[in-house]
Amino acid sequence: MKIRVGVIFGGASVEHEVSIISALQAISNLNKDKYDVVPIYISKEKAFYTGNNLLDINNYKDLDNLIKNAKEISIVKIKNEFALISTKKLFNKVIDKIDIALPIVHGKNVEDGTLAGYLETLGIPYANSGVLGSALGQDKVVLKQVLKSANINVVDYISFYDFEYELNEEKYKKQIDELGYPVVVKPSNLGSSVGIKFVKNKKEISDAINDAIKYDKKILIEKAVENLKEVNCSVIGNYKIQTTSLIEEVLSDNEILTYKDKYIGNKKTKGSKGMVNASRIIPANISKELESKVETLSKETFKALNLSGICRIDFLIDEKSNKVYVNEPNVIPGSLSFYLWEGKGKKYSELLDDLLTIAIKEYKGKNNKTTQFDTNILSNFNGIKSIKK
Repeated sequence: MKIRVGVIFGGASVEHEVSIISALQAISNLNKDKYDVVPIYISKEKAFYTGNNLLDINNYKDLDNLIKNAKEISIVKIKNEFALISTKKLFNKVIDKIDIALPIVHGKNVEDGTLAGYLETLGIPYANSGVLGSALGQDKVVLKQVLKSANINVVDYISFYDFEYELNEEKYKKQIDELGYPVVVKPSNLGSSVGIKFVKNKKEISDAINDAIKYDKKILIEKAVENLKEVNCSVIGNYKIQTTSLIEEVLSDNEILTYKDKYIGNKKTKGSKGMVNASRIIPANISKELESKVETLSKETFKALNLSGICRIDFLIDEKSNKVYVNEPNVIPGSLSFYLWEGKGKKYSELLDDLLTIAIKEYKGKNNKTTQFDTNILSNFNGIKSIKK
């Protein structure tokens, strides 16, 4: 019997469309001899839908029409099965069932641990990182705090909330002066380079911060790395075992890799194919010493952040000093970084199979741990007065 995989994508995120691209790429590469695919689309209004029309990317050109022709559902546990039930039927008709969830989502409201927490509550086995790892991977400020505590290099930075900046703008501008220009301004909880600006001097800083505030309440200002080379390495595994992919060197005509570089495409890439669009060198043009350092740091970062499944760790290298900084992890990287594994002889379908196998093992491992007691301390409860002070 085939395993029924519920591929979950979309969501109320500025990376909504990126998620659709990533998910449909993965669906087309899942081994159909082993898996039955059940698409589960989360609209920008946070409603869940399923239906075969969700499998054609052309249908997403008109989202209103897409939803009209799909079936709105809720995911529920019925005995030991996970069912997709209609929200429009009086008697909650079962539309479909799944055995495991494969979330391929990006950004706030989904990738940040929100969706993982929902699936945990329902008890559904699911791929990729859990609540904590997902949340750490999304919040760039807390991420840096955790990595620094694990003695993993990150660039110098400051951070603040939007209201703090509005109350004392000059205070934070002075801190940025002390950090030293150029700097990179980022919303703390977004991905895909949304809202990120490279700022060369004081004249540009206000506009960059105000733009970032449009997207998030917490803002991160990083000291820009001089003599910059950007490299990425994918990791697959869990807390016990981690395996690294080839390392890529990412190229851009801009000071930082932009949303356009990643997803819009250019004359060479001809359209949107997710992170596959970005210009790159594989393997990266770095020394064996740096290659080994990046691979080691990838595994250390993966473990320090409590990650699982597939992740892509992004690095910043100062070519003059050969100092390597962890930039950020992509807990569910666009296209799942399949192109970084092909050079190691692993097809996309095999990568997805490994991912689902890890998820099943993680699920069984969690179920072997004690999460509740058979005894009921309320069985002899005699009211609020019986509680000891």
